[in-house]
Amino acid sequence: MSFRSSIIAVAVATLSPLHASHTGQVMQSHPAPGKFVTGLTFDGANLWIADYKADKLFQVNPKTGRTVRAIPSPGFWPMGLAFDGTHLWNVDKEQRMIFRIDPKDGTVVKTIEAPSRHPEGLCWDGRTLWVGDDKTNKIMRIDLSDGTAVKILTSPAQSCNGLCFDGTYLWSADRTTDEIYMIDPDSGEVLILCDAPGPYPRGLAFDGTHLWSVDYQKDTLSRLRRTGDDTYRLMDTRRARITATHETRVYGQGQVKELNVFFALPEDLPQQKVLSRKVPDEHAIKQDRWGQSVAAIHTEAIPSESTVQSVMEVEAEISAIRYFIFPDRCGTLDDIPQAIRDRYCADGTKYQMQAPSMVKLARELAGDETNPYTIARRIFNYVGKKLTYKLEGGWNTAPVVLRRGTGSCSEYSFCFIALCRAAGVPARYVGAYVVRGDDASLDDVFHRWPEVYLPNYGWVRMDAQAGDKTKPRDKAMAIGNLANRYLITTQGGGDSEYLGWYYNHHETYQMDPKVKVHFDVFAEWEPLRD
Repeated sequence: MSFRSSIIAVAVATLSPLHASHTGQVMQSHPAPGKFVTGLTFDGANLWIADYKADKLFQVNPKTGRTVRAIPSPGFWPMGLAFDGTHLWNVDKEQRMIFRIDPKDGTVVKTIEAPSRHPEGLCWDGRTLWVGDDKTNKIMRIDLSDGTAVKILTSPAQSCNGLCFDGTYLWSADRTTDEIYMIDPDSGEVLILCDAPGPYPRGLAFDGTHLWSVDYQKDTLSRLRRTGDDTYRLMDTRRARITATHETRVYGQGQVKELNVFFALPEDLPQQKVLSRKVPDEHAIKQDRWGQSVAAIHTEAIPSESTVQSVMEVEAEISAIRYFIFPDRCGTLDDIPQAIRDRYCADGTKYQMQAPSMVKLARELAGDETNPYTIARRIFNYVGKKLTYKLEGGWNTAPVVLRRGTGSCSEYSFCFIALCRAAGVPARYVGAYVVRGDDASLDDVFHRWPEVYLPNYGWVRMDAQAGDKTKPRDKAMAIGNLANRYLITTQGGGDSEYLGWYYNHHETYQMDPKVKVHFDVFAEWEPLRD
């Protein structure tokens, strides 16, 4: 078995779903006890649900969904709920107060002022309360003596309508995106996102194993998987025909003596299935040092004032993919196979990772950390903040681009890969043809982004170009998430015998003096009909 085949086998064995279970999957649903449900929490045995119109807090049996009993809410607009081990906490939106309540009879035993004008989400982390504000996009850890916010995080997206804590991470529900997010409480980074079970997620709770969500529009209480057997989920599959055209036009007083056109050949990946692939009859299949297969098309004696077209046609099923990456499952650098480390931690002319500035920067970013995800995430954040997207012309080396502060998608990739490799995290780039807008569209720009190798997950997208996004949710979408708009053709580690530092395609040629050669390359997308 070749090196490339063995790596693919490892990745497929690691990543292929064996059971239909994933983070956010609905396992059980019950009708909610009221029509205007808001807050949700778990008291160790039962769920509690707030209803702002009934002005009540309902205790619900999680197994049956039946209401055990109800107590009056402490205010007139009850929202988020939390349980601290002995007492309930309820935040009231109208009074902007947080009440500590005896769950036996509803007696208010303590009152503190909410830290914001629009409090909604509420949870207990074992020591204190976190409050989510629906309007200011903030999640705040508060001082229980007076409600002062002592730590403020940016909400993942638009609103924070529900909060819970699982012992390690915060979870937030957002009704505008209909998504649920797992958040690092120290940094505020979104680590995982999943679809909410309904169009208006409100309260969230954690029962020690599973998440619970209550939906305001569907009036439904749902139990969700926090973790599952699947490391990723596929969604929104499209079937498309992609026609890539490489056009060579010759001008001048002589001829092109020899032209070699190379197309990177797409292959099956977790999110894409190649249904068919056509290249010109006169091609040869070659494989470069990275294991990338290319179709090599050779043409001789092309006269002036003539045009040669080389065409590759691919039919494929392409899905959106979403990885559920738990940092504590990513092992350490020592858990990465040696063959992958040897190959994808090597230097290259565009990386120059051995330059003193790169060695120093990688050491500062990695510190004493050994978790490859954590190291890569730090580098992702640094590159995203350091660089601004700008096409300067050409592809400069990583040290030069970092000093300059601007770069293209390729230059972002070179910087990220170089720093990851210098820190001991295997990294590579992939290249793709992209749907630009409509299902039937033309791409003449293309895109390249980095991937990192994570134990127990395999190769995972980490597109540092999105590291400058303002919303934590948007940053997280560039890590382990990929839309169904990309036909990946290239999986490269660096300079290739056939593609050079390019991706998707490349060409080499010999010509007479006073000959000018012009190249156009574009990919046309069209949907396949059943």
